Amino acid sequence: MLDWLLPETDGVAIGLRLFIDFLGISAAAATGRSFASSWSPLWLVVPAMAALTAGVHFLHYALFEEVLLSPYYFGVTFLVLLIFASLGYRAKRALQMGTQYRWMFHSEGMFWSERARH
Repeated sequence: MLDWLLPETDGVAIGLRLFIDFLGISAAAATGRSFASSWSPLWLVVPAMAALTAGVHFLHYALFEEVLLSPYYFGVTFLVLLIFASLGYRAKRALQMGTQYRWMFHSEGMFWSERARH
């Protein structure tokens, strides 16, 4: 039923695949936070995620014999990593705005809002 998601039937292979995916997602979120903490624009995350996607996709190819030049799986992996990098970027930027400019903004989770003027 879930052969398209986890084609392996061995429990160790499934665990290793999920671990590699978890590491990739964690690296994407950390990369997004890192770009935000250096006040870099969000668009710079895109090439970094392309490189991270190539690394994760190569590990899938090397360990699980997936097709290396599959644009579909590369695109799906890229989008997932880009989403998590953007979430990490946004969370860090909201914290920065609330901390650096606390007289103007206060952070509310992944967003910041302007303080009411008196």
